[in-house]
Amino acid sequence: MAIKEFALRTGKPEKTIHAVLNGKSSITPEMANLFEQILHTKATYWLALQNEYDLFRISQQMEEKKTHYEEWAKQFPYADMTKKGFVPKTRKIEEKVDNLLQFFNMASIEGWKKLYFEQEIVAQFRVSLSHSPEPHALSAWLRKGEIQAKVQFASDYDEVSLKNALSNFKKLMINEAHDFFPQLQHLCAQAGVKLIYTPGITKSSISGAARWIGENPVVQVSNRFKTYDKFWFTFFHELGHILLHGKREVFLEEVEYSDLDKQKEEEANLFAQKWLLPEDAYQQIVKEGVRNVRDLEFYSRKYETHPSIIYGRLCKEEHLGYGAFGLSYKLELN
Repeated sequence: MAIKEFALRTGKPEKTIHAVLNGKSSITPEMANLFEQILHTKATYWLALQNEYDLFRISQQMEEKKTHYEEWAKQFPYADMTKKGFVPKTRKIEEKVDNLLQFFNMASIEGWKKLYFEQEIVAQFRVSLSHSPEPHALSAWLRKGEIQAKVQFASDYDEVSLKNALSNFKKLMINEAHDFFPQLQHLCAQAGVKLIYTPGITKSSISGAARWIGENPVVQVSNRFKTYDKFWFTFFHELGHILLHGKREVFLEEVEYSDLDKQKEEEANLFAQKWLLPEDAYQQIVKEGVRNVRDLEFYSRKYETHPSIIYGRLCKEEHLGYGAFGLSYKLELN
């Protein structure tokens, strides 16, 4: 049957039939029904062919994007992410692409860019990583924290409960129990705060983050600090962000990013300082001097803090040298 005759019998323009034959136009349910009447083949047969062809074209398009996707996947520290349990182990680049998309719960890398770079879903992530030095690794670390937070239980957030818990957090720090972290998580959860430990991955270079996920604030910490005093300063610093600053903000520590607010960072620093070692107490210690471990322990009892807090600040401000008195206060979280 000639195309012209077929077009006449179906009542469709000849150019439409040409477009279908050339793969430039789809067979619609209405057209499939007309084909059934003229050619005596079921409409479902034509629709099935159209569906098969559509899937074939999508597969072709994905192949065309493959090289672009592979370059994206190569930007992630995949081997370290595998080691830390973020993604499954594989050496095949196409499987890495699939695993990363599943990890981020994205159908395409365009979605990843819109979330982490262009802030198109402001309700979920309100910081653009476009100007950070290693956005791929950083986004992976943050995503892992989000996954962890979603399966961790916490009561409804209560600001009063969190403020009342601050002194208990400090007591836990002073007592230095070997299992302090799960105890700290429990105390946080009672106040409605989810405390997450996510091991750092290559190039992520972040010590902590504070943000809201759902109806709960989340404090996410890494193992970048390595010492007891830095862990506690990071923890209280993030609590400062939660208590002092907006629910709609995200704070990333030790990372340069486009929405970095240095004033709010300083406010969080002062909050942590107030709870761990007030400025007047610190200045008094500097004035009197720390000559040995006994002095350090004396001041920690006097000002109700942990010796590492005093020691760490004295070293940072060069009143003592790192390693003085043979101390290090190393910390390893698993």
